[in-house]
Amino acid sequence: MTLHLKKAELHCHIEGAAPPSLALTQAEKYGIDTDGFIREGVYVWNDFTSFIACYDAVASVFRTAEDYALLAETYLMDLAAANTIYSELFISPDHGEAVGLPALDYIEGLAAGIRLAKEKTGIECRMIIVGERHLGPENVVSRAKFAAKLDHPLVTGFNMAGEERMGRVADYAPAFDIVREAGLGITIHAGELCGAFSVADALEIVRPTRIGHGVRAIEEPDLVKRLADLGTVLEVCPGSNIALKVFPDYDSHPLREFVNAGVRVTLNSDDPPFFHTSLVQEYETASRVMGFTDEEINAMTRTAIEAAFVDEETRKVLLAQLEPTPMARE
Repeated sequence: MTLHLKKAELHCHIEGAAPPSLALTQAEKYGIDTDGFIREGVYVWNDFTSFIACYDAVASVFRTAEDYALLAETYLMDLAAANTIYSELFISPDHGEAVGLPALDYIEGLAAGIRLAKEKTGIECRMIIVGERHLGPENVVSRAKFAAKLDHPLVTGFNMAGEERMGRVADYAPAFDIVREAGLGITIHAGELCGAFSVADALEIVRPTRIGHGVRAIEEPDLVKRLADLGTVLEVCPGSNIALKVFPDYDSHPLREFVNAGVRVTLNSDDPPFFHTSLVQEYETASRVMGFTDEEINAMTRTAIEAAFVDEETRKVLLAQLEPTPMARE
């Protein structure tokens, strides 16, 4: 078991972290029919398009700042119980606005949940604002301008997620220029549904320090070498990749190949209940199914802290928590 290992997560969408039981409670609160997206206590979808639709339906049952505070606290408390010391949450104000919740209220609700979880467990957390690719370049640029002006202590980065097959990375480049100027950390979803070219485009045009997924880069050996040379961190989500059929099984998953090639990688759960996984399960899978040693997994956790969008003092404190205790050294 890997429960003894300290954990960190850089890639998790907050609405995608909602347990079905919580979504059902929320739906009942608002009189929302869940038959179309929850059956027998599990989320219902069959491909990426229907997954996005299911995700949006789940997001729609969270409607107030208090709802989002509960969601953030619930997820972070579960992480902390599994020995997690750091979490980054991808947040999408577009989901709040879709149900009439202003972006600032959405963020403050999440922040309240984050603070409660930290008070109770000590877990550190930051939020990364997401621009939804399938809503178009204008929307993503607008979201980037919002993020750049926000100046919230718990909002430290910007990401682009959503339907990767829509538009070209170049169409969205202005958004990343805006957030870079503001000093926010930059990551981008690439190399999941689309091939190695999308990772190459992200590196060339966006110049992120991290890439969400990025696993299709394995299709181009020169690109893998470039990732290693640049030190770009891949936020790898093996369970998500298998569930969405990016790879047919764990034997086909390239995580080991990336590590052997010197690419910096981290373990993440993405949208855990949608993919019947959790951060604990991802660590367990890396150990028991993919054959990584505790030392190798600890190195991935250290990479996550080194690549986290936090101030240097917080990073130093988090890295210190990864050091073995005197008893553990004996």
